Amino acid sequence: MQIVELGKTGIETSRLAIGTGSNGWNGRSNQTDLGYQELIDLFHFAYHQGIRFWDLADMYGSHPHAKGALKGLDRERITIATKTTARTGPEVEADIKRFLKEIGTDYIDIVLLHCLTEFDWPQRYPDAMEALSRCKTKGLIRAHGVSCHDFGAFQTSAITDWVEIVLARINYAGISMDASPIDVIRTMESMANKGKGIYGMKVMGMGKLDKEEGGAREAIEFVLNLSCVHAMTIGMQTQDEVIENVNIINNLME
Repeated sequence: MQIVELGKTGIETSRLAIGTGSNGWNGRSNQTDLGYQELIDLFHFAYHQGIRFWDLADMYGSHPHAKGALKGLDRERITIATKTTARTGPEVEADIKRFLKEIGTDYIDIVLLHCLTEFDWPQRYPDAMEALSRCKTKGLIRAHGVSCHDFGAFQTSAITDWVEIVLARINYAGISMDASPIDVIRTMESMANKGKGIYGMKVMGMGKLDKEEGGAREAIEFVLNLSCVHAMTIGMQTQDEVIENVNIINNLME
């Protein structure tokens, strides 16, 4: 699996991340529904296939599973991203302390403000942003950024210097995206030009684009061909899905 740098953040990780949030919210997801040991086993399997990037979130309930999986792996070779829905400074700092315990690590590579929906979010949540900056200064996290579910919020992220990492909804069909692929790509190009790290989600369009033969390859190839997207997260649930996606990426990168 190819190793890439997320923009100019200095964070190097695998091109493909294992997502843990398929249909996820309120403390569960399709991945956590697999069971505690089952998801740990999937983390281990993905790791040995070259996937060294884990996409977690408080709202997915996947922190304990990551903690279990870390016990048998080299922490320094894994990039861990997670997300907080907190919007005040004290709440964010409390979340980071809790996340570190839940994941069983001394630091988290990436923490995102989860599911931003307001175009003026920097004016609404400056305390949350400052709290994440303080956590970075203390070495508790390596980078901070956003996950947006609104095009206005997404555009604001492109012009906000504080944003280092962006989790962006992108696929060729425009399914479950913030705007058309053309508009999203144009915005991501602006982000990438400023050195922000970008990793894509909804690559398979909520599972709608990989139903036909060759669908997964077409969906992944579309995102791989975007120079402004450095990595992608896919919510895999079986070893066969891991193997298929790893093989697609490796074959396309040859």
